[in-house]
Amino acid sequence: MRFWVGGYGADGGGSADGIGAVRAGASDDPLAGGDLAYGGTAVRAPSPSWIAPHPTLEVVYAAQEHAGTVAAFVRTGAESFAPWGDAVDAGAQVCHVAVAPDGAALLASCWGDGRVVRYPLHVDGRIGAPRVAAAAADPYDEPDGLGDAVAAELIGLGDLAGMGAFTAIGDLPLLGGATDPAAASTGTEAGETARTSRAHQARFLPGGVIATTDVGYDLVRFWAVSGGELHETQRVVLPRGAGPRHTVWHPSGHLYVVTEASLEVFVLTADRTAPLDRRWRVVSSAPLGAGVLVGTDAAAEIALTRDAGAVLVGVRGSDTIATLRVAGGGERLAAVALVESGVRWPRHHTVQRDTVLVAGQHSDEIVSLSLDERTGVPGRVRRRVAVPTPTHIRSAR
Repeated sequence: MRFWVGGYGADGGGSADGIGAVRAGASDDPLAGGDLAYGGTAVRAPSPSWIAPHPTLEVVYAAQEHAGTVAAFVRTGAESFAPWGDAVDAGAQVCHVAVAPDGAALLASCWGDGRVVRYPLHVDGRIGAPRVAAAAADPYDEPDGLGDAVAAELIGLGDLAGMGAFTAIGDLPLLGGATDPAAASTGTEAGETARTSRAHQARFLPGGVIATTDVGYDLVRFWAVSGGELHETQRVVLPRGAGPRHTVWHPSGHLYVVTEASLEVFVLTADRTAPLDRRWRVVSSAPLGAGVLVGTDAAAEIALTRDAGAVLVGVRGSDTIATLRVAGGGERLAAVALVESGVRWPRHHTVQRDTVLVAGQHSDEIVSLSLDERTGVPGRVRRRVAVPTPTHIRSAR
């Protein structure tokens, strides 16, 4: 299989020159357990930390994180691309891009200033003019105390009683949504850090709904598109300091949200009305396991196994991968294992049938782990290959 790899360049403290190419076995192999080989830089770009393909065109998009721009690249060879139009402004530390299933739009999420930006895509895949969505507000800084009330309600739900280390408002260290806990700013009072909006991911859901996470304000926001612009339809507030980072859509109709700071997965569901009128709510949560440490570790990516029977979450700090089994009708999760990731700082991972590929940001490598598809638990490292400061692994289809 062939994969495109995002990474940090010199402007992000890394050594990647742009989007890289990695092969796992033969390029046309449907499995990823073969020898890993790094094919070098497919196209030069400044810190393309996240990449997303167009659904029908040979075009990929990159969040050029430290340049604050998004860019399109068109494929010119087996492992080469060329710029496809000019880079377009996004916002401070843009860290994620997502393409609509119909290829009509691109969404960018900005960790540095909280921006969520929508771009129309031209028929040839080039990026159109940005439209910035309404900014988030801190629910824990509202006069009506909405955030505290919502979190208190969550604590009172019976099926949330085991919410990791979270037992009351204020128990979680406030990292301000920092991607690296060690990079959190100095506390403003009583050990807390200043809270800042930090958008981190956008996901297109069935029925035209869009979900975005705000790791700094503990929000999952839901959106509809009208007149080419994003309009917020609802927000779900998670416990203060939880830090919702990334999501994955389960075929049962539940949205799983991994929290960077509290090291949990929250399960969200919606009522059965029309998709754009649905009301979302938290139905359960599960800690990643006893071996992770709140305040030291930081959750990274969340992914499903092929049969959607388990969830795999990367944990930076302890450098592990947590497996949680899906229970009931998809509304509950339970931690079953915590294993070594084989890398330092597992920034991202992707599940490919019986193999898990893990990007070690701090060890400058990608490894492949065997995966027991019955249990969803990764095994030992199969292969490893040196790759400069990898932050994202994307199948080349």
